[in-house]
Amino acid sequence: MPVQSSVESVFREERGRLLASLVRRFGDLDLAEDVASEAVEAALAHWPVEGVPARPGAWLLTTARRKAVDRLRRDQAYAARLAVLRVEAERADPVPPADADGGLPDDRLQLFFTCAHPALAAEDRTALTLRCLAGLTTPEVARAFLVPTATMAQRIVRAKKKIRQARIPFRVPGADELPERLPGVLQVIYSIFTEGYVASSGPQLQRLDLAQEAIRLARILRHLMPTEREVAGLLGLMLLIHARREARTGPDSELVLLDDQDRSRWDHTMIEEGSGLVVTALSGGPPGPYGVQAAIAALHDEAADLATTDWPQIAALYDVLLRLTPSPVVALNRAVAVAMRDGPRVGLALLDELADEPALRRYHPYQAARADLLHRLGRMPEATTAYRQALDLAGTDPERDHLRRRLNTVLSPGPDNGTGT
Repeated sequence: MPVQSSVESVFREERGRLLASLVRRFGDLDLAEDVASEAVEAALAHWPVEGVPARPGAWLLTTARRKAVDRLRRDQAYAARLAVLRVEAERADPVPPADADGGLPDDRLQLFFTCAHPALAAEDRTALTLRCLAGLTTPEVARAFLVPTATMAQRIVRAKKKIRQARIPFRVPGADELPERLPGVLQVIYSIFTEGYVASSGPQLQRLDLAQEAIRLARILRHLMPTEREVAGLLGLMLLIHARREARTGPDSELVLLDDQDRSRWDHTMIEEGSGLVVTALSGGPPGPYGVQAAIAALHDEAADLATTDWPQIAALYDVLLRLTPSPVVALNRAVAVAMRDGPRVGLALLDELADEPALRRYHPYQAARADLLHRLGRMPEATTAYRQALDLAGTDPERDHLRRRLNTVLSPGPDNGTGT
């Protein structure tokens, strides 16, 4: 039905802005979600008769505000509690005026920082961001992370309760807080993207819906914070990686490694946009982690094939990244790049130095990387063991199928299929 489609389209586009405006005014996420849904129901009743308004987002906001006021009039105790929260919030950060054209004031930046507040558990931050800013329903968020709907509902309720009880302010951090708080917001968005890029488990390698939602959230954040170079870096990184999506799986959903991908299927418009954002991210000051990772992704995307990839530059960028964000996973990726630059023996020595890292013990890419380097060195019994360990740890069916093929190659020697990531 055209009107229903119009309401759904407007609500999806304006949901984050609508919720942010309502939370700003009334100080409660539950109330904001309830009255936003009631406003959509009202739109479905009125718009078929009256027509879609010129400013549908403003119509939804006005309707939702009225419904919130009506509810608070009926529940004076609830209203009194919210009034205290509103006074405290307005003292910290006064309410801005509405847009000059009567549209929704854009308070989404505050909502980003509220959903990603460090006082919330990491899994709760991601769930709340998907629920409030990406507009996914609770069952959709649950499906995204392969947990029961009841479990995800508990996470979201827990996060909202924490916001209320800890009186987490609905505001953008001050200039002195921003360097500490912004990485948390970026990490939430990137964690959504990484789950979309390689699902943690299940029959499919990729969850394109999640990857696209993360990119959409990053675009909103880029619009709201145009001078933050790490925001540009994150968006650029995700675009440069997502540009390869069509070539990452074959006709039967099998995993296709980077060196075997048909690069003509890459999204070169997306690569061009991402490369431009890399320039922005690396200009005007010391590089940040997302800017460096985006530069690495750009070097992969700009190469004609694996042989012409600038591995010395990629390895050098991993050196920088390891100084910025030292972690076993970064060290693993650096070791693979060094192996491509200096040979498998050097790379394997670096991987072996990481053998006792707890974070890598159940991380199948570590064992897969070791197996590939051992394979290249002709150390077949050790490669077999490593491939089997990686197979036991892999989360998705395409990853397991790929590792079985690699294991069979070792068990039944034939032409080497090469390595890649």
